[in-house]
Amino acid sequence: MIELLLATRNAHKTREILEILGADFAVRDLRACPEISDTNETGASFKENAMLKALAVSKTLPGFVVADDSGLEVDALSGAPGIYSARYAGTNATENGNINKLLRELARTHARDDARRARFHCVVALARNGNLVETFEGMVEGTIADEPRGDDGFGYDPIFIPKGFKETFGELSIEVKNTISHRAIAIRRLALKLRQLESRD
Repeated sequence: MIELLLATRNAHKTREILEILGADFAVRDLRACPEISDTNETGASFKENAMLKALAVSKTLPGFVVADDSGLEVDALSGAPGIYSARYAGTNATENGNINKLLRELARTHARDDARRARFHCVVALARNGNLVETFEGMVEGTIADEPRGDDGFGYDPIFIPKGFKETFGELSIEVKNTISHRAIAIRRLALKLRQLESRD
């Protein structure tokens, strides 16, 4: 059993990562560590933010610490919302608020069909004892739907249609999403690295 601490308090994200990793991993997150302050995401990229979070927590707590930063990049919006995905509609934005703002901004561009291309982008950072071990990247291409569809997933899932599918992430089953998603790709690469490290210890 490989033990991991996720540098997040997002229950949706923790559950998704645990489902992707499977039974070989024991996962907990910062909800069990109220003494740890949230890290300010001051980086200029997903990679920088993931590293900031993983390193900050790993300087305080022992063992493997994993942090991810991810978001949606829409071509017609010059890559927005990008690293600001979680707070696109403001500091205390709700998921619906973010989705509604994105659809309004996209409507202003009059983008149709292929012009609504977008991708989910995820970078996962692995740290231990205050040192960065490695980062892992995952991306999934797709398009933005005209309106939200589906009740599963979280964040922008109801408006993202992955390439090769007609359904949004909000309509696809968890099993399918956890096979093709940006986070699934990055987490599988992380899991491979962790198994290699574990076999050496």
